Amino acid sequence: MKPVKVGICGLGTVGSGTFNVLTRNAAEISRRIGCEIMIAQVGARRDNPDCDTTSTQVTRDIFEVASNPDIDIVVELIGGYEVALKLVLLAIENGKHVVTANKALIAVHGNQIFAAARKHNVTVAFESAVAGGIPIIKALKEGLAANKINNLAGIINGTGNFILSEMQAKGRDFSDVLKEAQALGYAEADPTFDVEGIDAAHKLTILASIAYGIPLQFDKAYTEGISKITAEDIRFADELGYRIKHLGIARRTAQGIELRVHPTMIPKQTLIANVNGVMNAVVVDADAVGQTLYYGAGAGGEATGSAVIADIIDIARNIIGGNTAASPPLGFQAETLSNLPILAMEQTETAYYLHLKAAEKPGVLAAVTKILGQGGINIEAIVQKESDEDYVPVILLTQQVFEFQMNKAILEIEALDCILGDVTRIRVEHL
Repeated sequence: MKPVKVGICGLGTVGSGTFNVLTRNAAEISRRIGCEIMIAQVGARRDNPDCDTTSTQVTRDIFEVASNPDIDIVVELIGGYEVALKLVLLAIENGKHVVTANKALIAVHGNQIFAAARKHNVTVAFESAVAGGIPIIKALKEGLAANKINNLAGIINGTGNFILSEMQAKGRDFSDVLKEAQALGYAEADPTFDVEGIDAAHKLTILASIAYGIPLQFDKAYTEGISKITAEDIRFADELGYRIKHLGIARRTAQGIELRVHPTMIPKQTLIANVNGVMNAVVVDADAVGQTLYYGAGAGGEATGSAVIADIIDIARNIIGGNTAASPPLGFQAETLSNLPILAMEQTETAYYLHLKAAEKPGVLAAVTKILGQGGINIEAIVQKESDEDYVPVILLTQQVFEFQMNKAILEIEALDCILGDVTRIRVEHL
């Protein structure tokens, strides 16, 4: 049986991890497929000292890999948008199957890429684009294919989870932990994509499309970061029996699909509340199987490379088996994708934690509770904390309410003379 030939574009963290695992485990991988996987060419701007490419053809022109007639599968691991899109489309036009770990590319340009792949009858696989080495995409597309997915919630950005975990464990401030995350290499010099939820929103967009059979719609995902979370709020949440996690949440409702990334309070006893450090986890609730949890390393060269290679193996099996039909990338046939709307954040419904700084004078709580009551918002609990400052911290937990109702109430509360500064709002989910 002739080998399946792979071209790897990019020798960064994931590229080198993929190269090394493919090389190290070549015999075992060959046994699983029934033929050899050969790294026929590598396209990289520079060599990586962690990879021994002395016996592999290396080019500085990644587009040469996409045009190489000997290559069956092009692996895109360069990241970014424009160049990666050009590379992937060229590979598809040349009849190559594509494997990518690029969640931003898939979330933003996936619909265009998948249409091109259908036209040229090739496969585009992207297991490694979400949650690193955790096979969550395969679980949704295959393992849970018989199910109607009710909702899913995930810690799908390790940087943000590391920061919140450190704040929880040691009472540290956000800015302090962020500096450590950057020093450890968990966060970039510009951490915006991680701490403001953009990276998680890319991944959630992909998961939701596979879960509900809808087109990719990254521009409709609500995104809120963790930079305003304080050590004080983490302590108050802990006292109330909750942890604060940066979650991506997708939920099917009668009106449409909720698609949102934001800090979320969840009960301490839930499994996902105890996922700490840079680890990732996704909880999926489905009608037939109930709730399932997927946990593991969400990043790292070899962990992510493991998922890249799993896609290569799947495609290689199809090649040697003569199965030329490309499987639907989102798990649903393209013509059956649903037009279910993505709900605006104002239309979503959840419970809330509110943290107010109230002046020490009579009638403050009465004024606040009156506003909430007039807005149709039921209060679950009120806690008034002691303080050495010239204000009293007041914590309220509400029952479930629509976001537009809470937005209106918060504006009215902040307008009260007895409330100092902005109201802190954190959504509460019991999953």
